[in-house]
Amino acid sequence: MKDLIIYFEKPLPFTIETFSSNKSDDFNVVYWANLSKESQNEALENAQYFITASYPITAEMINQSPNLKLIQKTGSGYDNIDINAANEKGIIVANTPGVNTNSVVEMTLALILNLLRKVNFYDFLTKKGEWKMWEHRASNFELRGKTHGVIGMGNIGKKVAELSSLLGTEIIYYDVHRLATEIEKEMNVRYVTLDELMAQSDIITVHVPLLPTTYHLIGKEQLEKMKPTAIIVNVARGNIIDEGALYEALKCNRLLGAAIDSWSNEPVDPKNPLLKLNNVIATPHVAGGSKEALESVLKISLENIAKVKMSQEPIGVVHV
Repeated sequence: MKDLIIYFEKPLPFTIETFSSNKSDDFNVVYWANLSKESQNEALENAQYFITASYPITAEMINQSPNLKLIQKTGSGYDNIDINAANEKGIIVANTPGVNTNSVVEMTLALILNLLRKVNFYDFLTKKGEWKMWEHRASNFELRGKTHGVIGMGNIGKKVAELSSLLGTEIIYYDVHRLATEIEKEMNVRYVTLDELMAQSDIITVHVPLLPTTYHLIGKEQLEKMKPTAIIVNVARGNIIDEGALYEALKCNRLLGAAIDSWSNEPVDPKNPLLKLNNVIATPHVAGGSKEALESVLKISLENIAKVKMSQEPIGVVHV
């Protein structure tokens, strides 16, 4: 009998084709969204492998899966997986850190430039028939010469800092683990406290995982330190920024704008007041979701599954 893989995200034609082209004949893949409730329960009872991006893998699901060997995360953050429940059952959890770095970095820069140059706002007005050639130029900013504050100097933060500095910014950063002095010099970055970063930055980008220590890391107190011409971009996890406090700051124009790709609740509630603001760019958690990144993480997931089947250790094992 073939081993069973459950894929928990929405099955797209590209996803199905990637699985068909790359999986071994030793495995069958079923798509959670296509299953009835009864079939979902049956799949859990028989599955050896889970693949998830953001779909929650709960203790109840893990306990209902006696044959489960591996929970594979197609990304780096694993806050949607009940790690404790997996550990109790001796189930391996693996992620794919670094694979979607380029995709997230490019999206970060795109959102920065969009906020500073008001691309989406001009697009909206022009399509409405409003020719605002001069009216908003004084609130339209170049990236060059700005201070860019990077929160979290991991793989993504480092790459964002590198490319942003090439476009003419000064890089300051905050991380609980400070870089070695020689690396700071090589990268031409300056370490500051979080409060200093919030106060000094024209641009702030967030690149830290969601942990108890980073929950609402940026709240009312931190946002009040920001310049009124500053922007903030969150491509990490939603609850790192207090959305209520962010809304109040943006509503009163105490900040120039914000771009939000990760939300406290996903899918984001259509009634979320942040969606009503002209100085907010809202995207549906797609920063790491390029075609290239998706293909890579799916291939790595299948390779990890093959390794586990052969009693080999997969790459990216999460040790918590």
